[in-house]
Amino acid sequence: MTTTRRTLLAAAGAATASAAGLLAAAPAEAAPAAALDPATLVAADPIAHLLRRATFGPTPATLAEATKLGVTGWLDRQLNPAAIDDARVESLLTRLPLATAPIATVRSAIKVHSYEAFGQLGRSVVARAAWSNRQLFEVVAQFWGNLLHITAPSSGVWDSRPDYEAQVIRKHTFGKFADMLKASVKHPAMLTYLDNRSSTKTHPNENYARELMELHTVGLVYGEDDVKQAARLLTGLTVTKAGAYAYDPAKHATGAVKVLGFTHPNASPADGEAGAMALADHLARHPATAQRIAARLCQRFVADEPPASLVTRLAKIYLDNDTAIVPVLRALFTSAEFGAARAQKTRTPFEDMIATVRALGLGPETSGIKALDALYNAMVDAGNAPFRWAPPNGFPDVAAAWASPSSFLLRCNLHLNLATGWYPSQLTRPADLLRSLVAALPGTYGALVDALAVRLTGAKLPAAHTAAVLSVAGKLPTSPLTSSDKSLAGSAPYLIALVLDSPTFQLR
Repeated sequence: MTTTRRTLLAAAGAATASAAGLLAAAPAEAAPAAALDPATLVAADPIAHLLRRATFGPTPATLAEATKLGVTGWLDRQLNPAAIDDARVESLLTRLPLATAPIATVRSAIKVHSYEAFGQLGRSVVARAAWSNRQLFEVVAQFWGNLLHITAPSSGVWDSRPDYEAQVIRKHTFGKFADMLKASVKHPAMLTYLDNRSSTKTHPNENYARELMELHTVGLVYGEDDVKQAARLLTGLTVTKAGAYAYDPAKHATGAVKVLGFTHPNASPADGEAGAMALADHLARHPATAQRIAARLCQRFVADEPPASLVTRLAKIYLDNDTAIVPVLRALFTSAEFGAARAQKTRTPFEDMIATVRALGLGPETSGIKALDALYNAMVDAGNAPFRWAPPNGFPDVAAAWASPSSFLLRCNLHLNLATGWYPSQLTRPADLLRSLVAALPGTYGALVDALAVRLTGAKLPAAHTAAVLSVAGKLPTSPLTSSDKSLAGSAPYLIALVLDSPTFQLR
């Protein structure tokens, strides 16, 4: 079969579809059967496996650090983010002053219902994921933001969504879920997004009460009466004209409530706020919530189908530690189930883009935010820009959700744009990208692709894939390579991009 870029991409698509469910299957003859075995797609190194899941993509620096510290030492360091210097990304974020600004600051800086704060918030997520040294913190913050999701942009939260990210999600990322949940219950962004700000004793709005249970805590174990009674207890939690949280006793519906085993006399309007917080505490500590959060963590970090044994253990650890997340994370990343889960997760489009930036050693632009604009907008096109999932359930985190040929083509085009420096051109780059990836040129083109694959993905490509990559440059695996090869400079970015297109790189 004649090998072209089209057949190469078909081969990559077929292998990745079989290994992780990412793509619609391409013709079977495009890849040998051995290439379809997930176990062959990533190296067995437990450090590399940890960094694939606990960061937005390993780099030589992170691999060296984790190898030196070991799994436990690396986790200890990452779980204490305040002790990690992050000056480069903090300096970059000064260009996005509204990204996590208080409500009053946003209101004084932009017009009502402007999208500017949304835009800065989304771009800050790109920047932190790509260049923060506090990688585990950023990964877990994204997990919580997806669980307690508020779409951005969305109506009404133009002024409060950045503060929600700062004071609810990021403030409690490595803390207790009960504290995070209570902070979300009283935050203007959540009260606006799920309509509780307009809920009153005469017209209780059930939307937030339902999602508080179904999406944020226990899952589908409630009944309609639970929703109605929770909605009554949440009345009065509202937002002022100035955009701040307030409890208005005059809007609160009194009377005893019972919700999923929780009871409260709710005898007077003055009791309403305390009752709502007590309900949040009860839901955060509910066994069903423990199971659901454990399952979501396992789905994010272990496998699309969470291993039941690990979910059960993590749920117990969550409850035994009063909803603290750090003990749960330690247990997850040091578990046998995690160690055995290589090649069982696929990168989302966002993760693929960030992993590419990190793998190629691309840095932030020296001034301005045009590159951040470009990266963010690439994810808008891919349907995976930060917070832009329209329903309140957050982005899906299973391979099948991102499985389409068009999605794969967008990844391939972005790999090439980043490898060549075409777009976004403002990112800083190594002076010689190829030599930054492969310091000493080997003697053949086949060995060069092998070296690129090991450097970028952790494992060599199957022989047929290597040959397909090289066909784009008109070379064979046995073609000799010297530093004076005049075709190398022109073909190198394409070889790099095609290695990034491989099924191996698509795996988290």
